[in-house]
Amino acid sequence: MSRVVHPIEAESYRILRERVDLSHLPRLSRAVTERVVHASADLAYVDDLVCDEAALEAGLTALRAGAPVVTDVAMVAAGITRAGLELVCPVAEPAAAALGRSAGITRSAAAVRIALERVGTGAVWVVGCAPTALVELLSLDAAPALVVGLPVGFVGAAESKAALRASGLPAVSNVGEKGGSAVAAAALNALLYVEEKS
Repeated sequence: MSRVVHPIEAESYRILRERVDLSHLPRLSRAVTERVVHASADLAYVDDLVCDEAALEAGLTALRAGAPVVTDVAMVAAGITRAGLELVCPVAEPAAAALGRSAGITRSAAAVRIALERVGTGAVWVVGCAPTALVELLSLDAAPALVVGLPVGFVGAAESKAALRASGLPAVSNVGEKGGSAVAAAALNALLYVEEKS
C-alpha cells in the first residue's frame, strides 16, 4: 500500500526545493536530507548532515530484508511511521535500569546491550536522544546494517557522532550538537518512503 502524501507535506517540500537545490545529491542522500530538513524546518542540516550513499543503500537493503530497527528512546520509535517493522526499544524496561545500576552505565547504554542480545547483528540502529547509547553501540560488536546517529545535546552528542564517523560503520550523522528524536526518525522514514516507491 502506497503512502498518501498530505497536501501540507507536498507544499512543504515545494517550499524546501524552492529554497535549496539538492538535485546534485545521490538519490538516498537527497531523500534523507530533504526529510530531515522537512521535519526540522532547519536548512542548516543541508550542510550539517553526513550521508554516505553506500551506507544508505546497505540500510535500505537490510530494511527490505526485514532487519529489526532498534531505537534509543520511545520518541524515536513513535516517529517511525511504517507499520510492520520489528521495533526494539528496551530503555524503559526495568531490566535496563537494573543493568545500568549494576554496570555503572546509563540506562540508555544498558538498553543498547539488552537490544543487541535480542536482535543480534545486522540490525538498523536509530539513536536520536542519548549520546551514551551511541557510544555504547560503538563499543560492541553489533555489525549494524546502518546506524542513524543523531543524538542531541551539549554533553557528548557531537563527540559521539564524530566517533561514529571515525568508526567506519555504515552511518548517517551530523556535525555538532543538534539532532533529536524527530530528525533521527525522519532520516529512517526517508529510507522507508523510498522503499515504498521502489
